[in-house]
This record gives sequence, C-alpha cells and structure tokens, in this order.
Amino acid sequence: MKKILSTLLVAVCLFMAMPAQAQFHFGLKGGLDVSKISSDVLKGDNATGFFIGPMVEFTLPVVGLGIDAAALYSQSGLKIKTEGSEATEKLKSIEVPVNLKWSVGLGSALGVYLAAGPQFGFNIDNGFDKLMDTKTCAVSVNVGVGVKLLSHLQIGVNYNIGASKLAELVPDEVGEYISAPNLRKNSWQVSAAYLF
Repeated sequence: MKKILSTLLVAVCLFMAMPAQAQFHFGLKGGLDVSKISSDVLKGDNATGFFIGPMVEFTLPVVGLGIDAAALYSQSGLKIKTEGSEATEKLKSIEVPVNLKWSVGLGSALGVYLAAGPQFGFNIDNGFDKLMDTKTCAVSVNVGVGVKLLSHLQIGVNYNIGASKLAELVPDEVGEYISAPNLRKNSWQVSAAYLF
C-alpha cells in the first residue's frame, strides 16, 4: 500500500511540475517565398519575395505540443499574364501566421517539428490597384516541417494555401472589369527563426 501511495504521489508531483516547465520564447523570423497566382481567368508565373518580423512561441516540452505566432512584414512579387499582356507587381502586407506545432527530438540539441494553422494577411500597399480590386484581408492555411537546432534556431519549409480571394475584379483590354472569382495566391516558404 505504501508503494502505491508513493508512486501516486510522485505521479501527481510530476503532473503539477509539467506546467511550470512550459517554455515561452520571443524571437525574430525571416525568410523567402515563391508565390504563384491561380485563377480561372488569369495565369501567373512564380515570383519571389521575402518576409521578416517578430515571433513568439509557447511549448509544453513533455507533450511536444506548442503554438507559435508572428507578425511578419511580407513583400511578395507576383507575375500576372492575360491574353495580351504581362504585369509584375509587389504585394506588400502584414502576415499573421498562428500555427499549432508538434515537436519531437533529442533534448534541446536537435529536434523536428510539424506545423499547421491559419495565416491572416492584411494588405498595406500594393501596385495591383490599377489591375484589380484587391481585398484588404486574405486568409490562407500553412502546412510545414522544420528542424530545431540548439534550442534557439529553427529552420523550416512550409506551403501556404490561399483560402480566400485575393482580389475581386481585373480589367480587360478595353478597361472594363471582368470577374475573377478564384484569384488566390499560393506560396512555398523557407524560413529561419532565432528564439531568445
């Protein structure tokens, strides 16, 4: 009976200590992306861009689950082709990804993570106003993998899938607007984050 009570007491103490070990980190995240516009009306080629900004991460180390969020300044290059013309513009926005992250690894020296979650993009200034009626906010979904090195450095790759419309209308050659109901931006992103 004493052994059972002692084991139960140790288990309760370990369970109570787990939240005290939760890790909360601030850091800086940046990287490159390759974006492509997809639509029923328009064709888009791959174009490169970058993003950078502060990041925060909360992790429960025993379970390996965590949440990370960031506020990133993003400048994406987008190439759009219509029947008679081609345009290359910059889409500038503040991107807010919120990811659920599951990590496994060998202590703090090396780890691997899977991440998924929504991303909210807020347009601040872009050159597409002459070409289309852009939305002020767009929603997308992130899915990615990465490695954690020495408990401070994270390197990852993710695919960002456009879930909402990026724009409503595009002008034709005459200057009149035609509908573009499925204009979305999908991106491959390579990122590095340093957590303090």
